[in-house]
Amino acid sequence: MSTPDELGPEPSVPPTAGPMEPGRPAPDRPGPRMESPADTPALEPRVGRGPDRRRRPTPRFSRYTLFGGRRRKARRTEEHEGSFVDLYGTRLFALVLWVALMNVADSFFTLVHLQNGGVEANPVAEALLLTGRAPFVLLKSGLIALALVVLSVHKNFQLARVGLWIAAGAYTLLFGYHLFLFRV
Repeated sequence: MSTPDELGPEPSVPPTAGPMEPGRPAPDRPGPRMESPADTPALEPRVGRGPDRRRRPTPRFSRYTLFGGRRRKARRTEEHEGSFVDLYGTRLFALVLWVALMNVADSFFTLVHLQNGGVEANPVAEALLLTGRAPFVLLKSGLIALALVVLSVHKNFQLARVGLWIAAGAYTLLFGYHLFLFRV
């Protein structure tokens, strides 16, 4: 055990020093002298935590993407934005399923309205309609499915999350518009 003489003299505390002033103990409770942040050496990594051991980051598609993935989210919070994972949550699945179902409903209602004398307002859909009914539904569904796959794989990117919610909202509004056209 060391004596007070071995530790050195305790600094005097002026009466105006507050408890949060670096380098001085609070006036009402004695304690060891705290070092200021400038005197503190840089923190060293914890034992077992070295540089990243992976040779490359998680790929967009891997053997785990479709058959039992391993990671649902990034391990560290600072890595979350912009990282790729190979497990997807039920919320994302429900959102993608909603957009896909609304797409199929839009295709169906478009064909019904066209049979009743309606006109297609979307020039891309109008060009797809020139291929025929079945190719129209297959091509439209395939293009939307491709977009949904890309957005799902990039689920940890802000732009992809916004894109998914915008697509869900737009298709919901479009569904409501189709229902409105049936009442008119």
